[in-house]
Amino acid sequence: MIQIKDLSVTLPGFSLSGVNLRIRKNDFFVLLGPSGAGKTVLLEAVAGLVKISSGTIMVNNQDVTGCMPEKRGIAIVYQDCCLFPHLTVRKNIEYGLHYHKKDAERSAALFKMLVEKLDIAHLVDRKPGSLSGGEKQRVAIARALMIEPAVLLLDEPLSAIDPHFRGELQRQLKRLHQSTKTTFVMVTHNFSEALSLATRAAIINRGRIEQDGDLLDIFKKPCSKFVADFVGMKNIFSSKFLGSRALVNGISIQTGQESSSGHGYIAIRPEDIVLSRAHLDSSIRNCFRGTVESIIDVGFNYDIHVKIGETDFRSLITRGALIDLKICEGDDIYLSFKATAVHYFNG
Repeated sequence: MIQIKDLSVTLPGFSLSGVNLRIRKNDFFVLLGPSGAGKTVLLEAVAGLVKISSGTIMVNNQDVTGCMPEKRGIAIVYQDCCLFPHLTVRKNIEYGLHYHKKDAERSAALFKMLVEKLDIAHLVDRKPGSLSGGEKQRVAIARALMIEPAVLLLDEPLSAIDPHFRGELQRQLKRLHQSTKTTFVMVTHNFSEALSLATRAAIINRGRIEQDGDLLDIFKKPCSKFVADFVGMKNIFSSKFLGSRALVNGISIQTGQESSSGHGYIAIRPEDIVLSRAHLDSSIRNCFRGTVESIIDVGFNYDIHVKIGETDFRSLITRGALIDLKICEGDDIYLSFKATAVHYFNG
């Protein structure tokens, strides 16, 4: 559907370099990365809004690299919406039909579907000035989809929305994607948003793609220290490998698989680390005694820092587990995790 080959963009103080991506037809694909990584620049390069230095962009097997933006079959929605303030919601949504002639009956049916799926049917006679941020975003998405683009690019559509309504818009986006033949490509720096919406993704950092593919593979099997940290591994340690063991500051950790590399990194998700008052008598192959260094409230869960020798491990547990274990700072605690929870990579 979308194939990006060796794409480079040079801007003052920033560049994309050698970007290669393949996005399947009707996919919901997410481009993830920290602020300033190049997510929006890549989106705008695909849309034809920034000049590329080299490379090619294919959409539906057609080379659109040199095409004007309006000839690419691509629509883009920014987080600031950019609605026309003097037009009603209906007129805003229908605006693109002035330039993309569609069958009237088909357009009417599409309009009805979009306003219903996005829950904005009651707003069609109002103007943008009277809408909330979330309502404006939904109108902007409806306007973009009204011309039935092959690709819809979404630049952080949820970031400026009140957290109370963010989950609802996520569900609406998912339903819309399932109801259309449009390929969705969304930019975000929020990994939880990506997990709720997409099945495939790419991680970008400093203008380069670090990893792309199945989202759960990226989540569970990061290929670099940067990706591991970005997807929330938290426990990332430089290691020496001896057979199926990783040595971290004198701690011998069973990985359950042989490593062909002498040195590298291991990573363990904090939710995969079990805390207990006594040594666990189970099949778990890694169990160590440590000291609770700190307990940090992170909303519905607690981030527990446990010191084992010179190494700081982090475990994520529920409020109920914290109460049951009666954990306090300075307590001795057992920390356990399966060998299959240990992921390793070279750099």
